Amino acid sequence: MALDQVQGRSSAPLERDARLASTDHKVSPNEIAIGVIIGRAAEYFDFFVFAIAAVVVFPKVFFPFAPPLEATLYSFAMFSLAFVARPVGSVIFTAVDRRHGRGVKLTAALFLLGFSTMAVSFLPGYAQIGASALYLLGVLRVGQGLALGGAWDGLASLLALNAPVERRGFYAALPQLGAPFGFILASVLFSFFLLNLSEADFLEWGWRYPFFCAFAINVVALFARLRLVATDEFSRLLERRRLEPSPILPLIRSHGRELLVGALIPLASFALFHLVTVFPVSWITLFTDRSAGEFLMVQSSGAFICAGAIVASGLLADLIGRRRLLLVSAGLIALFAVCSIVAPLLFEENAIGQTIYVNAGFALLGLSYGQSSGAVTARLDQRYRYTGAALTNDLAWLLGAGFAPLIVLFLSARYGLACVGLYLLSGALTTLLALVLSRSEVRQV
Repeated sequence: MALDQVQGRSSAPLERDARLASTDHKVSPNEIAIGVIIGRAAEYFDFFVFAIAAVVVFPKVFFPFAPPLEATLYSFAMFSLAFVARPVGSVIFTAVDRRHGRGVKLTAALFLLGFSTMAVSFLPGYAQIGASALYLLGVLRVGQGLALGGAWDGLASLLALNAPVERRGFYAALPQLGAPFGFILASVLFSFFLLNLSEADFLEWGWRYPFFCAFAINVVALFARLRLVATDEFSRLLERRRLEPSPILPLIRSHGRELLVGALIPLASFALFHLVTVFPVSWITLFTDRSAGEFLMVQSSGAFICAGAIVASGLLADLIGRRRLLLVSAGLIALFAVCSIVAPLLFEENAIGQTIYVNAGFALLGLSYGQSSGAVTARLDQRYRYTGAALTNDLAWLLGAGFAPLIVLFLSARYGLACVGLYLLSGALTTLLALVLSRSEVRQV
């Protein structure tokens, strides 16, 4: 199929115009990396703004009728809605991609993501409109989930395939930097308002500002990503069917087992993801006297460590192979989980112990998360890799992270803090089992 035929059939006018403006410029892996990191950071900013607010804002603004613990559990249940909606979003936006092109899909998904996040900043609380506030918050959270499913763009694959062969592990890790960068931005914003406003002012208007920023951040991310989608490299990969969306049902029928194994491989990393970001803030807020704003700054420093560990994971993957690195990191997470069962440093009234726990957790998160995304999609038929990678990612988040804060907080409050380590240990053992089932060398699509 000729390149112009592919462009004419699968591209929106916005894509075609951008492509015409950039045909004389060959995009380097470094440029792709910057665009991908900006896009991922915007997604994770929206993600963490809602996650942090689910601990420090929503229990008081939207669930004031419940005791603090129950209100936080209700809030975490609301938080989980996006992970349920995310695979549905992938299905919907895959159809949009196939019919109207990648540019239309990304534009619609990122505008939906930015709008859903920004609109939360205008919501009245339960005291103003009663249960309607909860329904509206739920609708917007589902909107975020649908948009996150549609935001999958294949640019991480474009980055890996354009990188030198001997450095593909390094370049495949770079998109994962969006997670710590998005967390740092969201936590610093919330920390600033928590530490500098009275509680009344923060709950009245201060918490709304991070949500309000989301739309502008997503517009910037959209242009950064559209510029890459419009490149000749992307078009050539589409022509070779390496980044082309495929029908969902044939994918599930022919590669259901690979999708499931691929979703289980990152389980240790994704379980740890929420046990060092969202859940600790909830426990600090509910059961200690430490300021949430201060603790968010501690976590921000841990996120910088996470970013360094992500880069290190790429270097190590190029040296020892991705599968071996995932085995080692899952084993280290299992050891960390056992230590959490024996001595849960985070939850003792010891600031030094809490800092050690957070920094160690973030370091392990970066090491594992840097290479966990799309780990077995190379086993899929070429025409299914793009959509298969998206669905695998969605299922991994749903199984590993979507309900983690809710489950762990409920169990820990009722049965003790050892449940934190037990939950994490189960994720690590599942990852190890999945890696055994997937014996071939896993690599980024």
